[in-house]
Amino acid sequence: MRKAVAFTGPSNSGKTTLIEKIAKRLIGSYKIAIIKNDPADKAKFDKVGKDSYRFYSTGAEVVVTSPTRTTYFSHRQKSLDEIINMINDFDILLVEGLKYLPLPRIGIFRGDVDESYFRYIKAVAIDESVDKSKIPQNIEILNLNDTDQIIEWVLNNAKEV
Repeated sequence: MRKAVAFTGPSNSGKTTLIEKIAKRLIGSYKIAIIKNDPADKAKFDKVGKDSYRFYSTGAEVVVTSPTRTTYFSHRQKSLDEIINMINDFDILLVEGLKYLPLPRIGIFRGDVDESYFRYIKAVAIDESVDKSKIPQNIEILNLNDTDQIIEWVLNNAKEV
């Protein structure tokens, strides 16, 4: 079983925190993989002067391996299928962002609801700061603070990949 589900929402809505909670709960029973989109290209991965930074600065594809992990640095954008093939060994893939990918998707909102996300999502995870009447009938409403409920949705709705 290799299934994927995605999470989307405005900055600081709680996407990373929610994905982290879900991953921590599921990791004992499933092999979990996570893909995070960095649309502003502002994430920092290495420190100036270190070997991996120097290698990556050449423009090459770089793999750093150690007894406890393998890290892949790429200058090329990868499709979802290419990333899935690279990761390969997982049961559940949690994707943050990349709203154009055809995956079952939970929108995360606090306070205001951005209606532009509605065409991409099947469910919303919201807290008490959101007016539920602003959510269309065809979108399932989940409690952002009920991780078990969200995990159940993920397990029941994730798409086989």
